Amino acid sequence: MNIAIIGTGNVGSGLASVLSKTNHDVVVSDRKGGVEAARKLKVDGVDVKASDIETAVKTADTIILATPYSAAAGVAKTGDFTGKLVIDVSNPVTEDFSGLLVGHTTSAAEEIAKLVRGATVVKAFNTVFAEHYANLGGQKIQTYIASDDEQARETVKAIAAESGFEARDAGPLKNARYLEPIGFMNIQFGYVLGQGVGIAPSWIEREAA
Repeated sequence: MNIAIIGTGNVGSGLASVLSKTNHDVVVSDRKGGVEAARKLKVDGVDVKASDIETAVKTADTIILATPYSAAAGVAKTGDFTGKLVIDVSNPVTEDFSGLLVGHTTSAAEEIAKLVRGATVVKAFNTVFAEHYANLGGQKIQTYIASDDEQARETVKAIAAESGFEARDAGPLKNARYLEPIGFMNIQFGYVLGQGVGIAPSWIEREAA
C-alpha cells in the first residue's frame, strides 16, 4: 500500500517512523515538499520518500492527515481525493488549548469528510502523544478507529497493528465526536495538569461478576 503522510510535525514524523518499518511504501509531504523532513528522518534511520502535497495525494492509496485541523481545508484543495482512504488524526483544539473548535453535533473527522468528498474517512491515532512513536514496545498503546466503512476500519486496524498498536474498533465516523474529546482530555492531563506525555487512554477488559 502507498501511504502519504501530509504534515511533518512531531505526529507526522512519528507515524512515518513506525510505518516505515512495515511493508507499506511511505511518503512524507508538507508545504516545502517534505524534503527536509525526509532528510531528518533518514538521520534517525527512517527511510521514507518526500513529495509535494499534490503529487502525494495523487499517487497514494491511503492519506494520513497529520496537520492541525485548521489546515485541513487547504490540504483538501490540493487534489482529487476520490477513491482515497483518508485517516484524520487531528484534535480540533483551540489555540490556547482551552476547548474544542467543534464537537457534540459534529467532529473534525466529519467536517473533513465533507471537504474530501469521494474519499473514505477514518478517525484514528488522535489519542496518541507523538512521543509514544519512538517506543511502542512493552504495554500496547491503544488507538480507536472510527469510520462508516467497515472495510476501511479493518484496513486501518491492520495498519495500526502492524505498527505496534492495539487497535480497537470504535464504530461509525460520528463516534469521532467522542474520540476527539478523549484526545482533548489526554492533552489536558498531559500538559495542563502536568502528567506528562508518557500517558495514553486505555479501555480495560474484565470478566463480569
